[in-house]
Amino acid sequence: MAWMSWTLPTALFFIGIAVILVGMTTWQLISPCVERRGFLPLATTRGDRLFIGLLSSAFIHLAFVALTDVNIAVATALCALWMIILMRWG
Repeated sequence: MAWMSWTLPTALFFIGIAVILVGMTTWQLISPCVERRGFLPLATTRGDRLFIGLLSSAFIHLAFVALTDVNIAVATALCALWMIILMRWG
């Protein structure tokens, strides 16, 4: 792993993604999901909404970095709120 320069934020990011995936897998094994329709224009499962949420959160962060001088913590807070809304009502 010497080829990659691991910093604490990078390691925490990947650990967080791994924890989310393990949690979602466990949730799926305990309580299988069925597709449902929310405000998204297609029927989705929990995994679909997680993928859409992670992808859109990446774009929200990129937009904040490219277009504003606002602290990245604001983008992270908005993304956390977005993920809660998407997972619950998406």
